[in-house]
Amino acid sequence: MILSYQDALTFLYENLPMFQRVGPVAIKKDLTNTRRLCSELGNPHLKFRSVHVAGTNGKGSSCHMLASILHASGCKTGLYTSPHLKEFTERIKVNGQEVSKDYVADFVNRMRPVMEEIHPSFFEITVAMAFDYFARESVDIALVEVGLGGRLDSTNVITPLVSLITNISLDHTDLLGKNLTEIAGEKAGIIKKGVPVVISQYQPEVEGVFRNKASEVQAPIYFASDIYSVMAGNHAGSIDIVRGDEILFADLDFPLRGSYQKRNIPGVMKTVELLQKHFSISPAQMRRGMEDVIIQTGLKGRWQRIASNPAIVCDTAHNFGGVQEVLQQLALEKYDRLFMVWGMVKDKDAGQILAALPKDAIYYFCQAGIPRALDAKLLQAEASKAGLRGTVIRDVNEAMAAARLQATKDDLIFIGGSTYVVAEIDEL
Repeated sequence: MILSYQDALTFLYENLPMFQRVGPVAIKKDLTNTRRLCSELGNPHLKFRSVHVAGTNGKGSSCHMLASILHASGCKTGLYTSPHLKEFTERIKVNGQEVSKDYVADFVNRMRPVMEEIHPSFFEITVAMAFDYFARESVDIALVEVGLGGRLDSTNVITPLVSLITNISLDHTDLLGKNLTEIAGEKAGIIKKGVPVVISQYQPEVEGVFRNKASEVQAPIYFASDIYSVMAGNHAGSIDIVRGDEILFADLDFPLRGSYQKRNIPGVMKTVELLQKHFSISPAQMRRGMEDVIIQTGLKGRWQRIASNPAIVCDTAHNFGGVQEVLQQLALEKYDRLFMVWGMVKDKDAGQILAALPKDAIYYFCQAGIPRALDAKLLQAEASKAGLRGTVIRDVNEAMAAARLQATKDDLIFIGGSTYVVAEIDEL
């Protein structure tokens, strides 16, 4: 039977273990299946150039910035990221356009016998699908985001032009390691022989891990935050990007308003600098790519303001490091009262994150419609231990509506705690 797009998605969701839904049991800790899938497809990962991006926080934003800059420079640009927020096709894009539903259905139909034979994970098959699509589309370059870790991630079959590693913080400690050094060791697994690696943010705790791995494989290494910095521009919301003592871009109207992006931008700038050896990328194209990143890539959920009066903001931050960045951003906002629509997944350290949240906010505890979601009642109980008070409204949009009813135009409503909570916002 030939599967339609919806039938193909049902087949993928029901037959292949998906980390986003079921958690760590979906992880395959080797690259055997990915290599087999790529072999069946004629090794598409060898047919296009790429940048490989790992890290705990910031890798998705960095991929989108790079994709937008390369697109603005005239390159036919692939982009593979995960998870999706609204539709599966968001994971695979070329020049900002999502992969067609017909292609997804065709791919599943073509590869179904192999899938039934080797039982790959959901992520393994989506990686193979992206690589096949990029090869068929003859992209000039693809930005490939690591799913989890790096060393054993399915994407780690590529040999990129540049490897980029963003911020390292505690996340998925059950899979990647109990401390920053161990986690950095897994991320460093994307560093390839002779391939330059850019570290977005200098972190003294993990510097040695990256230097040692780079030395071992003779890869040039650059700590971008030692080279580039980001400062407030002269206009509201604008930024200056500085290299050494030189302002490269003054008053750049950057649409990703989260202050945490200043940790990602240096890595993007240094990566582009290295890519200029392979592609013609002018300063004007870099500026246009940065300013049009949302328009050109469709990026959502990064300190995204979705309504005013009252202001409603969402962010996909979902681990301790990311939540700390969000809290710093909240501290810069002006409002009378803060409402938090908050949901989490079971395998995060809820206690540590909840203890960091503001005690004076008014909470609505919710849960995404996935098996991994932490039950909102259990979340409320954990939150009460941290001194947080609020109401359980399981549905994200109903919780938003309740907050809106209680808020005035001078209040702020924040929605977050999990990518999957943000994904369920109707207005996104």
